[in-house]
Amino acid sequence: MHKRFVHLFFATRSGAGESVSRVAGLAGFLSAFLLVALVFSYAFHQLQYQWGWETVYGYRQKFLNGWLVTVAISAASLILSLLIGLFFALAQKSSFLPLRYFSKIYIEAIRGTPLLVQILVFFYVVADAFGVGNRYAVGVLTLSLFAGAYICEIIRAGIESVGESQLESARAIGLTRLQMYRYVVFPQAFRRTLPPLAGQFASLVKDSSLLSIIAVSEFTLNAQEVNAFTYSTLESYLPLAVGYLILTFPISLLSRWLEKRFRYAS
Repeated sequence: MHKRFVHLFFATRSGAGESVSRVAGLAGFLSAFLLVALVFSYAFHQLQYQWGWETVYGYRQKFLNGWLVTVAISAASLILSLLIGLFFALAQKSSFLPLRYFSKIYIEAIRGTPLLVQILVFFYVVADAFGVGNRYAVGVLTLSLFAGAYICEIIRAGIESVGESQLESARAIGLTRLQMYRYVVFPQAFRRTLPPLAGQFASLVKDSSLLSIIAVSEFTLNAQEVNAFTYSTLESYLPLAVGYLILTFPISLLSRWLEKRFRYAS
């Protein structure tokens, strides 16, 4: 009876502590949000800007269409870049030297040049030479190759973070190379790479705005066109910022949930 009472007492204390922690966290978030809101409210008030939302509202369908195109481009690029990054991360471990050095050249070339230049070269030079005129397909491929180089290094770092003693133990119990990566390396590397991967995915979504340079009718290009039609700069670009935040914020939330979900992997 005494043991049950002690267990119940500490369980109650633990539950109360969690409630207090949640309330404190909510209070902290609201305080920070209020502070940011006050700063921006004061800044916009001092600007004395004459808002003209009614003219921009007439182009709401154009904003929506551009946002949906950005969603489609980003989703396709996220999946393809992850596959490219995983492939080249493993290629750097390959015993086939041409493949290993090709992956190193790819990574250094992509990471050492601006994305803007890559988009221009891939669309106006490489795609034109092979007779590919679909700017959307070229845009997705360019974004995927660009992000893939960074994802490759993130995955490689995650794989190399697994201790050599664990790899030796996996070999000692007779696991094949494929089984070793499947059951030992990837589960641990997955959680360790989640935060940088989430950051890279969010950057990829925002980098899709550069496709406007090859006339891909995505969110940023449509916002620029609305601005050109209405001369309402802030009214055109503030929805742009909100639209990208709607896309990137869930990536951050999903990353944190996955970190907690796979905490055992570390």
